[in-house]
Amino acid sequence: MQVMELGHLVLYVRDIERSVRFYRDVLGWRTVLGGDEDLVGLPVAAFSAPGGRTHHELLLIEVGPDAAALPPGRRVGLYHFGLKVGDSDDELREVLRTLEENDVRVLGASDHTVTHSLYIADPDGNEIELYIDVPGVDWRSDPSLIGAPIRPLRL
Repeated sequence: MQVMELGHLVLYVRDIERSVRFYRDVLGWRTVLGGDEDLVGLPVAAFSAPGGRTHHELLLIEVGPDAAALPPGRRVGLYHFGLKVGDSDDELREVLRTLEENDVRVLGASDHTVTHSLYIADPDGNEIELYIDVPGVDWRSDPSLIGAPIRPLRL
């Protein structure tokens, strides 16, 4: 077997409407299923990135307001997922403006040599890395760049 690509991500959320607004209106995902569909006995919403690489890259399943929160600190399971948001620091600065306009708190900002990244959390606490690939960094020729020391990002 050989994995060809990461196909999609599925997240449990407390409130499907709140999460749809976040992923659609703040992050700009294209809605495939809007939140009132009931495919698994629960409300779901599906999204695809602009350009529609595949049928859906993100699926949300509502589990209700009483669902357990993500435990804080080090734990087994998902740490964060990354979303490429452009190809330049100017585009990342625009993302930062959008986050500020929507009162989304930036948890961190890192220069990973190969990427410049902002970290946020969705309404349910799932951490998301919003990044650009740094122009001119050839990590394919030098894969060690992927493990370069992390520096503070200065936008």
